[in-house]
Amino acid sequence: MKIEDVKKIVVVGAGNMGHQIATLSAIQGFKVVCTDIKEDVLKKAEAFVDKYLPGRVEKGKLTADQAKQARANISFTSSLQEACKDADYVIEAVLEILDLKRRIFADLDKFTPPHAILATNSSFIVSSKIADATTRPSQVCNLHFFNPALVMKLVEVVQGPHTSDETIKVSMDLCAKLEKVPVHLKKEVDGFLLNRIFRAIGREAQWILEMGVASVEDIDKACVYGAGHPMGPFRLNDLTGIDLSYIMGMEAFRATGDRSQLPTPSLVAKYVKGEYGEKTGKGWYDYTKKK
Repeated sequence: MKIEDVKKIVVVGAGNMGHQIATLSAIQGFKVVCTDIKEDVLKKAEAFVDKYLPGRVEKGKLTADQAKQARANISFTSSLQEACKDADYVIEAVLEILDLKRRIFADLDKFTPPHAILATNSSFIVSSKIADATTRPSQVCNLHFFNPALVMKLVEVVQGPHTSDETIKVSMDLCAKLEKVPVHLKKEVDGFLLNRIFRAIGREAQWILEMGVASVEDIDKACVYGAGHPMGPFRLNDLTGIDLSYIMGMEAFRATGDRSQLPTPSLVAKYVKGEYGEKTGKGWYDYTKKK
């Protein structure tokens, strides 16, 4: 298969990442079906699209005709089987639960045409843990978008030992069509590329906090005004999710046995309290006071 053969994209999971990936694909001219088992999530996703596209027109980023066409390109359904009819490329963006992803990929294998590529947007579950749930492991890979997917340019395309070069070529070309900047990871590695780097920065920032050297606010200021980062490690952690950082740290420890990979006490405390960041209203910062 070549990129020219990709006409219809299915996005599984209509949450924040899923509906943004779906919207992006629709704007770039692909027919898109966004699916989720939860009707309320689908309604929120559709409401997002209906607000986002006119907003882009108001800002001069899209013409009225482009917005109209993009809206016509995207549809929503709670039926995975219905969504997968005639799919050429599927992007799964559900919760970071391995068993859940494996069940979904087994269903995708049954519901999609044999040529379809099946990609996971997972930020840390490698596709080699999912591929054998299908009869087409050579067509399975990681396609990791960064949050917010409509804004962030980078996409990590991760090639597992089972993934064919053709699948990677189509995936890289798809990212280019979506006006993203893809990077090819030639092998699976814990944390992939950028998160691995950011995790090291974030872990060091948290230990500086643990030692009482500086406050959350001052550590973030140092990284923004000294290192040129768009936001500090604590603000970034609130955006990406403290729960995800906890899970990734625990997975890294289980995989390596290296205790330095364990989440810091402060992060564990946030996780136990359910203070996951922006999505819960409180993390390293308090967002309940923001309008």
